[in-house]
Amino acid sequence: MSQNTLIAADAAATLDLAEAGAPAPASIVSRALLLTPEARVTLFHFAAGQELTSHTNRRRAVIQILSGNCDFFFNDAWHRLGAGTFLHLPPNHPHAVRAPEPFSMLLTLCSEPAATLSQP
Repeated sequence: MSQNTLIAADAAATLDLAEAGAPAPASIVSRALLLTPEARVTLFHFAAGQELTSHTNRRRAVIQILSGNCDFFFNDAWHRLGAGTFLHLPPNHPHAVRAPEPFSMLLTLCSEPAATLSQP
């Protein structure tokens, strides 16, 4: 099956994130970097004023802010995150994001083996 990603799932490769995608005015741009059965890695560029309303994901999410600042809602509060911040969200954890200025982030969604989900 062919995937529209920048790195093939069976390839060992590097990627310059600065060249992987470009922001666009008044929009959210996403670019799939890698897709495997266990993980999906996506690069996002948010223009100032853009937002994603509250939602959940059945997968574990790891977010790395690459540039700029954003506001992330999790644990029932808004948090200002800047470049270099690492955020972990467990599966089904409500969250939202808004961009007071342009920012970029790397989102990794991880699937977990069923056996680990039932362990304490």
